[in-house]
Amino acid sequence: MNKTRVMTVLGTRPEAIKLAPIIQLFETDKRFESILVVTAQHREMLDQVLALFKLKPQEDLNLMTEDQSLAQITAEIFIHLDPLLEKYYPDWVVVQGDTTTAMAAAMAAYYRRIKVAHIEAGLRTWDKWQPFPEEVNRRVIGNIADLHFAPTDWAYNNLVKDGVPKILLKVTGNTIIDALNQITAMPMPLEIEKLLKEKGVLSGDKSLVMVTAHRRENFGEPIRDICKALKKLADEFKNKIEIIYPVHLNPHIQQPVHELLDGISNITLLPPLEYLPLVHLLKHTRLILTDSGGIQEEATGLGKPCLVLREVTERPEGIEAGVLKLVGTDTEKIVSEARRMLKDDALYEKIAHAPNPYGDGMAAGRIVQIIHEGF
Repeated sequence: MNKTRVMTVLGTRPEAIKLAPIIQLFETDKRFESILVVTAQHREMLDQVLALFKLKPQEDLNLMTEDQSLAQITAEIFIHLDPLLEKYYPDWVVVQGDTTTAMAAAMAAYYRRIKVAHIEAGLRTWDKWQPFPEEVNRRVIGNIADLHFAPTDWAYNNLVKDGVPKILLKVTGNTIIDALNQITAMPMPLEIEKLLKEKGVLSGDKSLVMVTAHRRENFGEPIRDICKALKKLADEFKNKIEIIYPVHLNPHIQQPVHELLDGISNITLLPPLEYLPLVHLLKHTRLILTDSGGIQEEATGLGKPCLVLREVTERPEGIEAGVLKLVGTDTEKIVSEARRMLKDDALYEKIAHAPNPYGDGMAAGRIVQIIHEGF
């Protein structure tokens, strides 16, 4: 039997999380020959996820360098990936989402006339600057892909609006739910259990507020305004909440966050977390504040209220479900909406039991079967 040769290309932690359930199936399904290529666009955070899901790349381009520009990483991916496409000449190149790695890999495959499967296709804000550069990356991949795996009907309709033939579109659910199901079934790391006990979260004495904020659009005054909001919330709810903020290593985030938030008794600043401890913190949170894309989906999947620190989102399904609320970076708006979420127990319960728009956790199996069939 001729096997379908698939090359999965990824470079960042979010890609690895969402592709892991698919790669696991590729590697155990005798109908496929699986080749995993990593660009290491994010080195340490990527390696943690690969180890967690027990994935071993056949090829590691190791392209991460300090302060590399978008143009530099894009050029490096083209230069180093093309020889691998020539070497393996897969039937399919599989990419996920909207990263520079995904865009450049899709383009490189197109140059070689290799078919491209796009996981999590069809997300749009219709504003090319938000999120930057992800919105344009998705549109580029959308013009190249031979199969588009939309996570929801909304994403499917965006692709139809873009002129993609319906025969190339499949609604599968989002593989983040597949991944979450694996991770939430694992035991809570001991260091997280200890932290939550020390902060009074496990006993119920305090509610946990989780924060992630690191996007390029929020560099400068926006991240400072976010920190001012966190400072106000910490003061107003001094004996009632513990704010935990894993701080991105980028100096544009590190400097203002530590300047404004160091030394506040009920704010804990941590280094970036591995995925397993992060998910277990999210499971125990009362409220999430984030500018991340993936955490919007994880919040929705876990039924956790989430304030989105952006002006637009390409994930409106969470808003429609009532789990997400766009608040931007205005200090007073963040504080007022967080106050409402923290005080209204009935609202919290409603959100906790909201229907999950991202599917049943079986998306990976659907995707693998469709790729084997070709259409």
